[in-house]
Amino acid sequence: MTTDRQRMGGRQARRAAILCNDKRFRLYLDARRRNRNRMTREQLPDGTHSAEDAADFIRDTCGISSRAVLDHNDAARQMFVRIIEDYTRWQRHQQQTRG
Repeated sequence: MTTDRQRMGGRQARRAAILCNDKRFRLYLDARRRNRNRMTREQLPDGTHSAEDAADFIRDTCGISSRAVLDHNDAARQMFVRIIEDYTRWQRHQQQTRG
């Protein structure tokens, strides 16, 4: 049985929601898709991914139906941590190439 606390989510669910609304994270998703599909910026411009696309990406990648599950499923939480690590690595690379 699902409790109210599980439906609401906690720290990780809030963290995921904030991440989905972060324009830089959505730019990361654009770059990630271009890289994986060997696409150019003309084929997939920056700004293509919406906050809902980002939420879909997290849910699909973590194998969950709701971000609230991140606080109650260890495997999903570990995958979410990996998403954050990959995103952080991409951010560092962006900063190094710019400056």
